[in-house]
Amino acid sequence: MCDDTPLQMPLIGDVAPEFIANTTNGTVKFPHDYAGRWVILFSHPADFTPVCTTEFITFQSMMEKFKELNTDIIGLSIGTLPGHLAWIESIRNLEFRGMRDTKITFPIIDDMKMDVARKYGMIHPHASDTRAVRAVFIIDATGIIRAILYYPLTTGRNFDEILRILTALQVTDAFGVSTPADWMPGDDVVVPAPTTLREMNIRMRNKSKDVDVKSWYLTLRNLSADEIWKKLKH
Repeated sequence: MCDDTPLQMPLIGDVAPEFIANTTNGTVKFPHDYAGRWVILFSHPADFTPVCTTEFITFQSMMEKFKELNTDIIGLSIGTLPGHLAWIESIRNLEFRGMRDTKITFPIIDDMKMDVARKYGMIHPHASDTRAVRAVFIIDATGIIRAILYYPLTTGRNFDEILRILTALQVTDAFGVSTPADWMPGDDVVVPAPTTLREMNIRMRNKSKDVDVKSWYLTLRNLSADEIWKKLKH
């Protein structure tokens, strides 16, 4: 039976809830152990499930891209460590989209009691009260939640979009800009809008080839992919 108790979950801008948990890579004190690094904390419904298996293989295939952006990955499942270990060992014998012999290196949290899943709002009772939905929390190097994604049990995540969001957030921090619809590295970025009448008038008068002033409140400028990677990649 579904529990109708209002779902409690952390929000964008909140400090990531703390926890200590056993994982396939040992004990983790979160987010303390990741201080100074970005983290993608994600949940999956269960071990030995087909959609989750494709996601794990895909996440592992992108590990170097995330590492270049100073980002670690940590997964969560409502299951036991022996179950996690048996599953990731079986994954090595599978092939998906040309990816094979995949050795999962990121930690998977043992959350059989659902303590962490409930703390992060990963249990949506009307979807399942025994399995976590496909949640993604992007947490910055200071332990602040910067983005949250939820996918249903039946739909695999878009990992290119997760990487795009992570990159966009880091671009915002590094360059003081925002990113427009469908932005990809190398596309124009959004310059902060004026906040006073004087700034608005200056913006409209001082148009140049370096910026594309669509309106006083919408101004774009070029930010090359080379400039981005030079500053962001480690």
